[in-house]
Amino acid sequence: MHLTSAPLVAWGNAWLAGHTGLDEAVDSVERIGGPGMIGTVPVPGLPFDSGVPLRTALVRLRGLGLSAFRLALPAEGDPLGLVGPAELNRAALEAREGVLLRLADRQVGLVPSADRRGSSYAGVAWTPYPANDTPPQVPGLAEAEQALRLTLVETAELLEGVDDITAFPADVRERLARSPGPSLAPGYPPRALRVADQAVRLARIVETADPRSGRGMSAHQAGTRGEALRRLDSAVRRALVAAHAALER
Repeated sequence: MHLTSAPLVAWGNAWLAGHTGLDEAVDSVERIGGPGMIGTVPVPGLPFDSGVPLRTALVRLRGLGLSAFRLALPAEGDPLGLVGPAELNRAALEAREGVLLRLADRQVGLVPSADRRGSSYAGVAWTPYPANDTPPQVPGLAEAEQALRLTLVETAELLEGVDDITAFPADVRERLARSPGPSLAPGYPPRALRVADQAVRLARIVETADPRSGRGMSAHQAGTRGEALRRLDSAVRRALVAAHAALER
């Protein structure tokens, strides 16, 4: 889930806090999503040049007072982590993710998209957008962890007798049980690591279950199942945003 913006935020904040160097941070991000480049700059006045490698862009932004990376994980009707204007919100909503960058005198946004060239090159194009200069409204880590725990209990109760993870094929059950691996970066507090890891595991369930929605169920059961998964998805996204913000300076 969101394997493009989240690593940039985690490793970017670790770099800004002095827990890792720029080269290690960018290498870690690009091991996940592939080489990063700045995409087409849609409006003049943004501190980006089209086609510049991500590493080069970050060096320039550091000189402009870059002090924080913030994760946005919006969904329809829920602009989580976004601050506007409409162009940024639309692009991030379509991608279901984005990054806000806090500079000395303003805030800007980056929205990722697949950058594929030929049959073998696969990377990430980061399209920059102006962002309103206001902090995003996101939950704190303790609040998000509690909400995730409560939502998980509520989801289990809603799905009792409606859905069963044992109905998944064996290979899917194995993937759901597998450890997600480190989901943050050096320097994050243990609580943030715990919350992020749990959220990533639960995101797998949401993503795996969604395509099966309604299969072999009554309309009422399918509706109950869909509502439970929407609630869980919302709690997962909030937990991930809160965990990634836990190293902000």
